[in-house]
Amino acid sequence: MQDRFFYTICFGFLLGVLLRSCLFVGLYSVILLGVIALALFLFFTLISKNTSGVLVSVFILTLCLGVFRFNMVDVPAPNFFESQVGQKVTFSGEIVDEPNIKENNQQLTIEINKNGEKTGLLLSTALDTDYKYGDEINFTGTLKHPENFMTDQGKVFDYVNYLRKDGIFYVMSYPKIEIVSRGNGNFIQSFLFSSKEKFLEKMNSAITGTESLFMGGLILGEKASFSQAMRQSFVNTGTIHVVALSGYNVTIVAEWIMKLFAKVSLVPKNFGIGIGILTIILFIIMTGGSSTAVRAGIMATLALVARATGRNYDVARALVLAGVFMIFLNPLILVYDVSFQLSVLATIAVIFLSPKIEKYFLWVPDIFELRDIVSVTVSAYIFVFPFILYQMGNFSLVALPANVLILPFIPFTMMLGFITGFVGLVWYGFAVPVGFVSYLFLHYELSVVSFFSNLPFAAFSFPDFPLTLTILIYAYFIYRLFGRNVKNFFTESY
Repeated sequence: MQDRFFYTICFGFLLGVLLRSCLFVGLYSVILLGVIALALFLFFTLISKNTSGVLVSVFILTLCLGVFRFNMVDVPAPNFFESQVGQKVTFSGEIVDEPNIKENNQQLTIEINKNGEKTGLLLSTALDTDYKYGDEINFTGTLKHPENFMTDQGKVFDYVNYLRKDGIFYVMSYPKIEIVSRGNGNFIQSFLFSSKEKFLEKMNSAITGTESLFMGGLILGEKASFSQAMRQSFVNTGTIHVVALSGYNVTIVAEWIMKLFAKVSLVPKNFGIGIGILTIILFIIMTGGSSTAVRAGIMATLALVARATGRNYDVARALVLAGVFMIFLNPLILVYDVSFQLSVLATIAVIFLSPKIEKYFLWVPDIFELRDIVSVTVSAYIFVFPFILYQMGNFSLVALPANVLILPFIPFTMMLGFITGFVGLVWYGFAVPVGFVSYLFLHYELSVVSFFSNLPFAAFSFPDFPLTLTILIYAYFIYRLFGRNVKNFFTESY
């Protein structure tokens, strides 16, 4: 019975946020519906003693809470800055996130406080100046609204809401910039970004060329500096998910490390789990402690604990609760944050789908836990594929062979990347041999991607893959994984 109330509250809230993400619901309508639901709750609790009625009224109440919470964060752009749009203006602000280094420019996230109003701005500038988190700058340029754009696959990317989820309402391209002061940011955040920078520097010194970019994408989601051709190759081969900062990759590595320690008879099982969780914490630190990395790390930890203990449905409650908590903090991520969505889907696959398909991989040798790695990676790929198809509009005919040839080697490659960076912090000489082995793995994986992406008709655009079909596919997945539990939820007698 407690489970029924728990899931009713959680999914009611999530549905409310989802509803408000797609439709405008006025505050007075929410309050009216909430009052009616509260009255029904009191009636069914105190007078009718009807449990089904209690659940329905609780569901409506929490749905209203979800709508109300979204309304709280769905604030309009500040009036002062709106009046400046389209004009050449001069502002001062602080860089509040790590600069996003791209192929031809860098993007700075600026927080501006003017006339008592605060807003976020994304500033694009050249690569010739080394900007840092915490820099205070003066800049002069034309203030603009962000605009949605068409991707290479013919999909419209909702760039406006993608930025809005992080409080960014405006953009500015190549303004005149003057650095006023440095080191104004949060000390902990500055330390994390500095650690990440040194880690990447040591790793890239031991792994050169395109391979170093690929390694950065694997372990840190650092794919911003990929060339357009390189990014397209990953998309065309259906392997773009391996460089997404979703926690899926680090889950595999953490679990592999945990199981290796479990093989050592003198080491307690809980020690192996602790080492796996430590790996995830190091991942969060190396990514600079960004909110995306923290969310991915939480999902990865839940997947790891579930796989280690076998208590999948106990962890399921923790997974739902973690998701609800993250969405409560920022309701915009439910619809507008692809990394969060990938984390949730991949975590569900690792916990629930992987055990069901392990029997199909008995032919894979179990050396170094390879069989388990293959089943986990394949289950995650199956589960995220419809979502990627809907989001990116790209259908790869070579995705299956490309993933089969690459995925089993990804955990080893990532582990070598972590080792290369960490030992490089101690002494560069230690990093060289490990970096060379890393290079060989990376070169092989990139060669596979390059080979398949250059095949004729490797992929074709599917820009209008229906949302309805995507929902139906996931409804079928959910039915196959949780059908009995869902049926019991609705048919259990009181």
